[in-house]
Amino acid sequence: MNLKATAASSTSDGTSDSSAPRRNSKKPKYSRFTQQELPACKPILTPGWVISTFAVVGIIFIPIGLASLFASQRVVEIVDRYDIDCIPETLRNDKLAFIQSRETNKTCTRSLTVPMDMKSPIYVYYELDNFYQNHRRYVKSRNDKQLQSKKNENETSSCDPEANASNGLPIVPCGLIAWSLFNDTYRFSLSSKVLEVNKKNIAWKSDQGHKFGDDVYPKNFQSGGLIGGAKLNASKPLSEQEDLIVWMRTAALPTFRKLWGKIEVDLEANEQITVVIQNNYNTYSFGGKKKLVLSTTSWIGGKNDFLGVAYLTVGGLCLFLAISFILLYFARPRPLGDPSFLSWNSDPAGHMN
Repeated sequence: MNLKATAASSTSDGTSDSSAPRRNSKKPKYSRFTQQELPACKPILTPGWVISTFAVVGIIFIPIGLASLFASQRVVEIVDRYDIDCIPETLRNDKLAFIQSRETNKTCTRSLTVPMDMKSPIYVYYELDNFYQNHRRYVKSRNDKQLQSKKNENETSSCDPEANASNGLPIVPCGLIAWSLFNDTYRFSLSSKVLEVNKKNIAWKSDQGHKFGDDVYPKNFQSGGLIGGAKLNASKPLSEQEDLIVWMRTAALPTFRKLWGKIEVDLEANEQITVVIQNNYNTYSFGGKKKLVLSTTSWIGGKNDFLGVAYLTVGGLCLFLAISFILLYFARPRPLGDPSFLSWNSDPAGHMN
């Protein structure tokens, strides 16, 4: 059978018939790319290179860590937890009833001592604990199209359960995030003189200019029977309601701070600040905590020792390894092999270059 096929594919003079089909080879075409033979940086980790690298990293990181830690230590913070102390002792057994009642007096006066000189601007934050703004259903309960333009005010998809008012009209802004807007307020005074708090420029400019429209006004907001948090000024567009814009940028962790305002006067050490708090926000139903924070800043931002400690830890570890390798190298030296025998110093056929 094979002989007949061979004979049939040949001419009478013994030459091959060019019209006969040829079997294609499945062998891939050779290239330096497919064979990983392109030029590449393949450093040899000699003791000198390893020790030098660890030493350089340590020498760079330790000064950065010291500078960061020093800057963080210069930040002056006053932190006052008030959620428990702002409830009368006779009502502390039922905190939820106190905060939900419209009859109880929620005004609370606190006294804060300035520990060190505080240079303006002094940032006023509220801090919440055990509040999961990163919960999936909570984060999704908003409509960005509605916030951006008046023509989309009927867009309430994904805003349940705060999408429409009892009369069927859309809530603007809709969703649980806006509904739960923080509504505690603070008034500061120093030696019977009122300390003004600047509420301007506390939100991100990108959020204010691109995410919240200047033609979108609150409608039917907090009009139901169950009030979640603060009410909004219906005569001001959302782009000017910076407390809402700050709150709508949800936090990634259950403990977070949000900027409430700025005090633009210097405070001296040992001065007594009187704070009148309206304790309105309900954190008692989920075991949360509320704190008032006054803080200065430095070139690294607020008080944050972690950054400096991290740099010092990595830098110290690298210096320790560099010194250890130096001692080991001199105590028990080990000759380095001939680099010419490494595979990348050979040609594809396996011969030495």
